[in-house]
Amino acid sequence: MLKRVLDLLNDCPTPYQTVANFTKILADQGYRELKENEDYIIEKGGHYYIRRNDTSLMIVNVPKKLERPLFKIIASHDDCPSFKLKPKPLIKDGKYVKLNTEIYGGPLWMPWFDRPLSLAGRLIVKKDGRLKSVPFDLKEDFCIIPSLAIHQNREANNGFKANPQSDLLPIVTLDQDFDLMDFLKTKTGHDIISHDLYLYPRLRPSVFGNGELYSSYHIDNLLGGIIAFLALLKSYDEDAINVCVIFDNEEVGSLTYQGADSDFFRVNLERIAKALAIDIHKAIADSFMISYDVAHAIHPAHPEKSDPENYPCINKGIAIKYSANQSYTSDAMSEAIFTELLRKGDIPYQYFTNRSDARGGSTLGNIANRHLSIRTIDIGLAILAMHSVYETGGSKDVIYLYKAFEKFYSEPLAETVK
Repeated sequence: MLKRVLDLLNDCPTPYQTVANFTKILADQGYRELKENEDYIIEKGGHYYIRRNDTSLMIVNVPKKLERPLFKIIASHDDCPSFKLKPKPLIKDGKYVKLNTEIYGGPLWMPWFDRPLSLAGRLIVKKDGRLKSVPFDLKEDFCIIPSLAIHQNREANNGFKANPQSDLLPIVTLDQDFDLMDFLKTKTGHDIISHDLYLYPRLRPSVFGNGELYSSYHIDNLLGGIIAFLALLKSYDEDAINVCVIFDNEEVGSLTYQGADSDFFRVNLERIAKALAIDIHKAIADSFMISYDVAHAIHPAHPEKSDPENYPCINKGIAIKYSANQSYTSDAMSEAIFTELLRKGDIPYQYFTNRSDARGGSTLGNIANRHLSIRTIDIGLAILAMHSVYETGGSKDVIYLYKAFEKFYSEPLAETVK
């Protein structure tokens, strides 16, 4: 399981590769694509997927029975902090040719220095008189962001500071005649109309610590999407409609055409319900959603950064995330429903809250609920170095999460008094 998860993390450097790779697997397994500009024809026992803008994906398994229909949903996101090329992507100063990038999300800057970087995303090309989106992954060392030597910055180790427009631009070549569009045309055979391209590190995932630990680029947050995707392929429920939804743009607020703050989630659940002649409001009242995003593990050098009691540890199970200001959706009832499943599967769990004097992050659970209100729990796995170019998590936790998602998709939820 861990190897397959890490292979997918490696093969999906941006949301464009994620959706392209996932939909190929789905098509090979007999899933049918529902296109938003066409009528939805959905049958009991059918398997479907919907994509928007090549970066967000909804996968739906419809049971053969629908006596008391409800949705069981796992939501995650596939974007991560990085650097995006600007429309005019090159800066030439007579000495170096640099990529003109801007920051996407909130990456830790320092780990991006002095390591080989590549490009991936999508290219818009013209084919047979029509525009077409083509996933693109260069898959080779292409550029580097060089540090300023310690001899030229004696204060470098006394507090890292950088300017995104001057210090964080990668060098590509010394050749002042280099043209990126010509380079991409040589690589792809296409004339490029426009592009959405991001930097990513040329680092394969690694397993170490006697197999207990692994490190990878963008564990936050593609890991959860991969595990939900794999669990959905293997799990089945007699009555519930199982849904895996993977959104783009969580790291920049989700208010995009394909983000959790768009109508992608709501509209497609409504269309699915309509095609199956289901009362969407009754179904939603009985439905349940897991909002997955990673959690901060207690740090080996800075335990004081965690809450003194509600801190998750690596390989100690799934972290249930709470916030009094409701940046996470978990409450006592959603916790009780979810932990009933965990106890049945002998799956360990723990808690995550922020320190009371620290502002924490948020995730997509509440954002999605803004458009369609569903009982939801926020969970994650504990990792170190969140938003670094190379994050670290626990191998056992990957198995715990897969078992939890598989159980969620295949077993009835605990009954509640309405």
